Order: sequence, then structure tokens, then C-alpha cells
Amino acid sequence: MTKAAYIHIPFCHHICHYCDFNKVFMKNQPVEQYLNCLDREMSMAAFVTGYKTIFVGGGTPTSLNAQQLFFLVDSIHNRLPLLPDAEYTFEANPGDLTPEKLRILKEGGVNRLSIGVQSFNDAHLKRIGRTHTKEDVLRTVRDAEKAGFDNLSIDLIYGLPEQTVEDAADTVKQALGLGLPHYSAYSLIIEPKTVFYNLMAKGKLPLPKEESEADMYEAVMREMAAGGLHQYEISNFARPGFESLHNLTYWNNDEYYGFGAGAHGYVNGERYANFGPLKKYMEPIERARWPRITNQKVTKREQMEEEMFLGLRKMEGVSISSFESKYSENPLRFFHEAITDMTDRGLLEIKANSIRLTHSGKFLGNEVFQSFLI
Repeated sequence: MTKAAYIHIPFCHHICHYCDFNKVFMKNQPVEQYLNCLDREMSMAAFVTGYKTIFVGGGTPTSLNAQQLFFLVDSIHNRLPLLPDAEYTFEANPGDLTPEKLRILKEGGVNRLSIGVQSFNDAHLKRIGRTHTKEDVLRTVRDAEKAGFDNLSIDLIYGLPEQTVEDAADTVKQALGLGLPHYSAYSLIIEPKTVFYNLMAKGKLPLPKEESEADMYEAVMREMAAGGLHQYEISNFARPGFESLHNLTYWNNDEYYGFGAGAHGYVNGERYANFGPLKKYMEPIERARWPRITNQKVTKREQMEEEMFLGLRKMEGVSISSFESKYSENPLRFFHEAITDMTDRGLLEIKANSIRLTHSGKFLGNEVFQSFLI
């Protein structure tokens, strides 16, 4: 039975230059109506005796005011009962987390915060459209720890406009100085319909060269290792026992509910997507119907492809015996051509019972993943 849930809060006080997630400006939006619809959507799901992971993302969940945040946390508590050892994560922006909001989250059972930091360089933050500063980050982390949160994660982005390898390494060093148990570091991706995409189309976005971005990734991995963090996924680093259980749900190709506008889910062998625009999302719910725009049964072949390209994101790779147990197929035979090609190129390796990326393969992960899709 499905034991994980993602909940989407699409509201933001400010839209960053690189963001292409489903989001809207907070001002003049039907926030309370949306939260009520979200509550009704969660109530429509099959009753689960206890969720192992819940992740509330966005948008910016902490852009809600204290009253709205309390309603949301109370709604989740009533609709999605947690197991005693569950991981319950809220995404947050530095500066949004007031002591009152931290108290509401803590008393509501939230035990993990994922804070969108991106950089510790104020000039870079301004350039990418972030409204917080390095000092806001430090204050937010201090306040969160004071409120009793010990499972904190921060997101970083490298490959930013005008960023150097030294800049990227310095940001990681400053992040590690906080002594947190989990860090994520992603390369900047330029997506359509973003400010950065429009600037790039006009030749006005001074991005680092591909070689420099690879050097940045190398620097990120080196600094994380020096700081005592182990890399358990291409972009994620943790102290032992603090890996993101919710994200491992995705990488292990396990099922999960997706609630909210634009959310995606994978339940009973079907992948689905909800309507993104708020009005289109809320209308069917108010008629007691699912707000889904697509619903697709995943074939066995597609499940096996997903098992490979999702599982290979993990540094431990894909377990050959687990794959056989799940699909009654040996991946070495079923994907013989792709695995042979990637191992010959030094991007994959087979060790003991697993197929996994080599160090070189980490830099060309998307190419490796693509090789398993037909």
C-alpha cells in the first residue's frame, strides 16, 4: 500500500528567475479556498494506516500566514496519519520562518525542514532573483534549531551566472560550517518560460562554461566528503541516518500520492498529474471528483526502465537481485545492450549485486539514464 505523500503549495511572495515549478504570486489568490480543496482531495484518497513520509513543497509552503499554516498542518494531521518513526518535511525559504510558524510546524509533527538557500553569496542571490541574504539564512537556521528542529537540509545551486569554481566551493564550505546533517546541490537548469530562459535567448545570461560547471560539481563532491558527508545520490549528501526518506521513495520507484495543483502521483501502478491552474484544480474537487488531467497505467516495460534510470541516481545503484525479485527479469540480460555500452564507456560498473554509476558516470548521468529508454 502507498505509504508516501507529496503535497503542493503553489504560492510564492516572489518568483525566482530560474523557477519553472507550478507557482503563483500570493497576492489576491484564493488561498483559503485552495487549502480547503486540498483537504478534500486528501480525504478522497484510500485510507492508509500510517504514512512513512510526507513532503510539503511548492511554491513556498511557508509563504502561508500563521493561520493558514495551522489549517494546513491540522488538515494533514487529520487526513494523513503518520507512523511513529515517519519523516515529515516542509520546504521553507529563509526569512519566512518566524518563531510562530516554527512552533506551528513543530507542534504539528513536522520533524524535517528543507531550506532553499541556493548560495551564500549575496551578489549571486540577487542575480538569480532570490530576496534573502546570507544573514537571513544564518538566522533561519538558528531559529529552527532553537525551535527543536535537528533534521535540517539546505538546497544549493551551482553553475549560476558569473559564478566561478572558487565561488561554488566557498558556498559549500560556508554551508558545511552550519554543521547540518543533509545538503542538496544541483546544477542550474535553464527551463522555458523562466526569466533566465528569456535572457539566455537574448544572449544576456553569462553562464559558466560546461567544463567549469563540471569542475564545480567536482568541487562540491570534494568539499562534502571533506566535511564528513557521504554522497548517497547524484545531488544529495548526508550524515549516516539522515538521508531523505521521501526522495528515496522516488529513486526506489515506490508509489506515492501527489496532492495539490500540478502535483504528480504514482498509485496502484498508475502515474497521474493534477491540473496546474488553481481554478481548474479546484473545480472538480468541489464536485467531489479527482482533479487529474492525466492518468496512465505504467506497463511492465516502463516500470523496469524507470527502475533503472531512477535507481541509478543512487550511489548504491540498482540491486540485481531486487530487480529480479520485483520483475522476474535479470537486468543484465534485459538491458544487455545499454549496460554493455555504458560499462565499455566507463560510465557504469557492476560490483557484487549492483549496477551503479562510476565517478565519471556521475557527470554524464542523464546520458546514462537515457540509454535505458526505448
